[in-house]
Amino acid sequence: MTTHSPDASNKPELVRGLGLWSATAIVIGDTIGTGVFLVGSDMARAVGSARLALAAWILAGVIVLFGAFCYAELGAALPKAGGPYAYLSRGIGPLWGFLFGWMSSLLDRPVAMAGLAAGFIRFVGFLFPVVATPLFTGHLGRYEFTFTTAQPLAALVVILVTGVNYFSVRMSGAIQILLTSLKIGAILVIIFGGIFFAHRHAAVAEAHPVSLGIGTLGALLTALVPAMWAYNGFNDLGDLGEEIVQPQKNIPRAILLGLGMVGALYITANAVYLRVLPFAAAAGSTHIASDAVQTFAGTRGAEWLTIAMAVSAMGALHVVVLTGARIPYAMARDGVFFQFARRMHPAFRTPSGALLFLGSAATLLALTGTFEELYSLFVFAVWIFFALMAIALILLRLKEPGLPRPYRVWGYPWTPLIFLSAAVALTVNLWMIRPVRSSLGLVVILSGIPFYYRWKKRIAVGESGA
Repeated sequence: MTTHSPDASNKPELVRGLGLWSATAIVIGDTIGTGVFLVGSDMARAVGSARLALAAWILAGVIVLFGAFCYAELGAALPKAGGPYAYLSRGIGPLWGFLFGWMSSLLDRPVAMAGLAAGFIRFVGFLFPVVATPLFTGHLGRYEFTFTTAQPLAALVVILVTGVNYFSVRMSGAIQILLTSLKIGAILVIIFGGIFFAHRHAAVAEAHPVSLGIGTLGALLTALVPAMWAYNGFNDLGDLGEEIVQPQKNIPRAILLGLGMVGALYITANAVYLRVLPFAAAAGSTHIASDAVQTFAGTRGAEWLTIAMAVSAMGALHVVVLTGARIPYAMARDGVFFQFARRMHPAFRTPSGALLFLGSAATLLALTGTFEELYSLFVFAVWIFFALMAIALILLRLKEPGLPRPYRVWGYPWTPLIFLSAAVALTVNLWMIRPVRSSLGLVVILSGIPFYYRWKKRIAVGESGA
């Protein structure tokens, strides 16, 4: 579906400036954001049991590992800017690739950016509670909303991080290595501090007895929603396919290495939370990681770790902006998006138009939503396309068996089929528990169809007149 203008060769293009360690840092930095420090309490409330809460983390880790296998094969075979936009276009059809890019540009990345900025401000609120001060309350139909100081602060954070990404992809890679190192260090402090210095609180024993059944399955699926927000990011490295050195080798290595480290850190950290906090306290906490640290390091220690967690959120926001801008850029380059998103800064070699587009959309969302509202809308939209990605991989195996695949999915075809089934189950369950918000996400996705055919018609007219 690639349609470049005749003078495309004279325009500045993306530069390969990200090596293996930068790429791995991007996977880890994109995945570890706010979720591991905040959503454990949401998951505990959903399942009512410490054992089930940990089981949900493990189950989520296995599901995303299977998804990572799929993304590693697709990324190595098709190292293109925009990642999944290219995979779906080639595997299922151009319309499906476009709808992914449309969803990503209007919903996925702006919501992720706004959600991470809101999470960052939530950490700041632990240190300075005044940021959560309500400014006014209003009503929109039956929906009541409260506007607090946190929302304009979150919008300001989005603007600042978008500005950093405007200047250089190499600088962005170096910044990500630094921020990723700091956030891994913060999690390790929590883990080792909780193991060696905290008094064990038998949270598992206090949890409700675990019984298997339809209700338990539904609770686990509900708990997977915040877990998938926490694990999301393993899938974004492919967006930078044209900026990674030796992408056929480094994309699979970085995805699997990065996700393996993330999964081990997540499960261990949440085991520590449930070890040092009473289950009721863990389930009711709004800052579960900070509250856990406070049990063994005191208020001052919790404050320092909360600062590190805020840095983690900032690092994840940075890489979401970095990777997300490449999707509308790739679509605009193909003629199926607003053409200002194609603009490339002549000196910095960054997609300036796409960055400004995403930054503006995320700023508006940051002014209107809260952390929990944003991540549930995000998960629904994204997991629809996770299911389609598994289908694209299977169809590409059937349609193009000769396509060079430097990395092949382990356990094919069962691995992508299991990932597909989990994605469908999670999406349907989220629709059932949040039908209005999920329907809104679906409407946004489908609204792209008339735009696609309009832009496709314009391309056909241009080619016939050439």
